[in-house]
Amino acid sequence: MSIRVDYTQQAEAAPLQAMSALSGYLHTTDTAPALRQLMELRASQINGCAYCVDMHTKELRTLGEEPLRIDLLPVWHEADVYTPAERAALAWTEALTRLQSGDDLDPAYTELARHFPAATILQLTFTVIAINSWNLLNVVCGMPAGNYRPGEHEPRLKAALERLTGHASA
Repeated sequence: MSIRVDYTQQAEAAPLQAMSALSGYLHTTDTAPALRQLMELRASQINGCAYCVDMHTKELRTLGEEPLRIDLLPVWHEADVYTPAERAALAWTEALTRLQSGDDLDPAYTELARHFPAATILQLTFTVIAINSWNLLNVVCGMPAGNYRPGEHEPRLKAALERLTGHASA
């Protein structure tokens, strides 16, 4: 596959700055990085975004995630290697990623609310919104998989967040 549009050459474009600022913000929240990465990897698998599957798999490995938990993510429903809170977050990820008009989110939300406070649920929700947007952008633009290096986007995300907020992030 070849790149259709290399959006990385347009890093100063306002929409990319906004998306990067959102992702940068999510990296500063109290959501566990491994949980966020598992959610992002699962949405990326569903959306068929090879670039993001490559990225989040590598990020999870860098975080020290067990290979079995990465490998079993596509079948997490049948795997007993995820905590109840992780399972609720993964169910929420799938529900939002596959959302169709008229879908009932209440069962997934009810389970999520058993494990997370409202503020964290909002962070998890924005995590899914952000990764679905990145997935769509990467698939449409034809971004190739395989060359991502863990942490390579962190400086761009931090810089975008700093431009948005006017101060440095942690």
